[in-house]
Amino acid sequence: MRTDFALVLTAALLLDTVWRNNGEHASKGPCRAGFSQSFYSVLISRDVLQDRAIVKDTTVSSQKVKFDDCMGNEAVDFQSSDPFFSVRADGSIFAKGQGASLEEPVQFKLTARGPHAHVWETVVQLALIDPPSPQQNENEVTKEEGKVAERKERKEAFQAPPPVIMFSGSRLNSSKGLRRQKRDWVIPPINVAENSRGPFPQMLVSIRSDQDQDISIRYSITGVGADQPPNEVFNIDPVLGKMFVTKPLDREHRSSYHLRAHAVDMNGNQVENPIDLYIFVIDMNDNRPEFKNQVYNGSVDEGSKPGTPVMHVSAFDADDNTTANGMVRYRILSQMPHSPIPNMFTINSETGDIVTVAPGLDREKVSQYTIIVQATDMEGNLNFGLSNTATAIITVTDINDNPPMLTSRTFSGEVPENRVDVVVANLTVIDADQPHSPNWNAVYRIISGDPSGHFTIRTDPVSNDGMVTVVKPVDFEMNRAFMLTVVVSNQAHLASGIQSSLQSTAGVTISVQDVNEPPYFPTNPKHIRFEEGVPAGTSLTTFSASDPDRLQMQQTIRYSKLNDPADWLSINRTNGQIITTAMLDRESIYVKNNIYEATFLATDNGSPAASGTGTLQIYLIDINDNSPALIPKESQICERMNRNVNGVNITAADADTDPNAGPFVFELPNFPTSIRRNWTISRISGDYARLGLRYQVYLEPGVYEVPVIVSDSGNPPLSNRSVIKVKVCPCDENGDCTTLGAVAAAGLGTGAIISILICIIILLSMVLLFVVWIKRREKERQTKQLLIDPEDDVRDNILKYDEEGGGEEDQDYDLSQLQQPDSLEHIMSKPPGVRRVDERPIIPESQYPIRAVVPHPGDIGDFIHEGLRAADNDPTAPPYDSLLVFDYEGSGSTAGSVSSLNSSSTGDQDYDYLNDWGPRFKKLADMYGGGDDD
Repeated sequence: MRTDFALVLTAALLLDTVWRNNGEHASKGPCRAGFSQSFYSVLISRDVLQDRAIVKDTTVSSQKVKFDDCMGNEAVDFQSSDPFFSVRADGSIFAKGQGASLEEPVQFKLTARGPHAHVWETVVQLALIDPPSPQQNENEVTKEEGKVAERKERKEAFQAPPPVIMFSGSRLNSSKGLRRQKRDWVIPPINVAENSRGPFPQMLVSIRSDQDQDISIRYSITGVGADQPPNEVFNIDPVLGKMFVTKPLDREHRSSYHLRAHAVDMNGNQVENPIDLYIFVIDMNDNRPEFKNQVYNGSVDEGSKPGTPVMHVSAFDADDNTTANGMVRYRILSQMPHSPIPNMFTINSETGDIVTVAPGLDREKVSQYTIIVQATDMEGNLNFGLSNTATAIITVTDINDNPPMLTSRTFSGEVPENRVDVVVANLTVIDADQPHSPNWNAVYRIISGDPSGHFTIRTDPVSNDGMVTVVKPVDFEMNRAFMLTVVVSNQAHLASGIQSSLQSTAGVTISVQDVNEPPYFPTNPKHIRFEEGVPAGTSLTTFSASDPDRLQMQQTIRYSKLNDPADWLSINRTNGQIITTAMLDRESIYVKNNIYEATFLATDNGSPAASGTGTLQIYLIDINDNSPALIPKESQICERMNRNVNGVNITAADADTDPNAGPFVFELPNFPTSIRRNWTISRISGDYARLGLRYQVYLEPGVYEVPVIVSDSGNPPLSNRSVIKVKVCPCDENGDCTTLGAVAAAGLGTGAIISILICIIILLSMVLLFVVWIKRREKERQTKQLLIDPEDDVRDNILKYDEEGGGEEDQDYDLSQLQQPDSLEHIMSKPPGVRRVDERPIIPESQYPIRAVVPHPGDIGDFIHEGLRAADNDPTAPPYDSLLVFDYEGSGSTAGSVSSLNSSSTGDQDYDYLNDWGPRFKKLADMYGGGDDD
């Protein structure tokens, strides 16, 4: 028994401890910004009154309005809707205006404004306290008894009768009612639980006036929920004053209602002042917590210490967050995988912050965790609270906690000498960090064995291997092998506490392969200087090459010419002596800037043979080997000196350079003597002179050849006798040759000019005669006679299309018989005998396409042409003359009858001109123009 009693006592103590811890934990819940209550009812002692008024800045009550913005309330400002009362920053209520009175209860709205445009509101009601009385002690609920009253209210909500609210100044005769002095009644708010199941309408409160015993009173309510949308949520019995709620309320839709109750007599006169009714909807736990996201993503570095923040999840509960219904708590339901332990993370039950709780995060083992988080209201009470879940995916991010390790301590490779950009060895490495990240990417360095920088190591971006590459040619004769020391690291530094591995360093042995290297010219290009004009066979220099393969057997070098643009040089095959084969000329087109360039080839006898090239540049020194040439070759001058004061400016061109070129000397020769007698040369500068006629010398217009001797400044100087053609012509006032003068100066005399004019006249006459002959021949063709006489020609009448009168008058035809029949039955039924000449004979014949019937055309010309074309192409057309009636155009035609045409070809008339009329008259030409053949 004692053991059982001890166990029970221990369990009770443990349970009490748990309850106390839960209570303390709940009291330290998350900060909820706002007022602690949505309605404050403050009772004020009459001691604060002085002559029925409250002095300005007097604190009216020790009870305070509690507010917290979760930021220290440093920038919170309270604003009151009442001009006499307000609230200080510490929550105390004071009189801000002189003469504030509380003879009647005062109610005002209090607004709190935060620093980030947040606004919170509450309602404060002030009323004076009466002297203590038994009835008051029974009915008024003070602040100290609030908790007890709240518990009783929950237990007796459906048992206690609805309260009766009396208008100000009312007295309730019932012994159970309240007995209040005028204006001392403070109306408490009416609390209604949301989601009530009814039955509806459900009575909330009864409103009465103490004058209802003397007169008939009618009660009504106004405000949102009564006569304003949403309408008819509340109604009142106008006679009994009982107020009802008509349907379930939803706090999440609207948490409170403010109504006014009115009392009037039967005439509508106000009996009592309206009273304010505040109805608060009591929250019920009818909403589950909702996560903002169903999946949350977070990350944490591998190797993180316990307590490292990972991520934050949050859920929102639409219920009242000032009650347990809206207080959400979090917990972790599961973790996958369970490596290294099942509980690698924990969550703050109030804030939703997930942190690490244990060491051992290793991305190389587990790269991602999936956590199921549960949010429960009712402060996490799983028995009464509602829950919801979300998924948190935590990615373990990589840190450089694994140094790269080479797969071998030694590597080897070989490279031919004189080769570059070739990979000679491949270094493989292993790194457990995340591929293709700075923690994985390898960086290779050569720390010894290559002082001249012949090699570098490039990283393969795909495999992360190191490729040892030659960047500077190696020489077998200088180094036969290289011993490199290579170290590998990552782009990112190793994590704190991680040491480099011994396998991060390796040796690389590179062997150099000997190859037959080509001979080379020690001086390349080689420069020499010679005067131009040296004769063929002159030895210029010896252009020899060296063989770099000194360690092998001595090889023989042979020389040859590779490029000699002017073919001036030759080279000795064995010793490389350069000899001229022609005279060197500086003025040759193959010489650029006084330098002649030739290329030679040196080839050894190795296996395989190798060759090298060398360039010889010969600087040619100029000698005076070119005489100057006169410029210009032609010019013109006025026939009189006074009209050509300037003369002709002349100069010279010399292929040589200074000092073998200018200044030049210009002279007139002594022979013939007329040159010096008519012409003169005056010096302008070292390179220019002026050629002109002597004063008062007159020459006839024409072209004169004036010889001039030009000498350069070489040593010895060279001279050249050049001829300039000077055109002498009469000039106008501007000094320009006139047109006639230019012709005369060109050498054409009067006889030549007359001959040219006669030729032009003859040519024009021939053109005129040809035109006249063409016109005459055309006229002769037009004057030829037609087939019939002019008076019988009916073509003129045919050209007049708009004349509807006329017709055939020489015979009386029945035109109706000439119309084309619709069928051939009446023709087939006629007896054999004489037929009409315009009827088609019924005889066996070849089947040809029937000509299309042309409707009445609008253009008679097109109609005639179409009929003519059909007749020409129809092989079944009768070869006899017949009357073809195309259309009836009335009587009165002035044309003769077409039947009067004679089909015989008797007569002397020539019909050969029908052949010129084209293919339309070909049949007629064959009939009449055949001659004797017909």
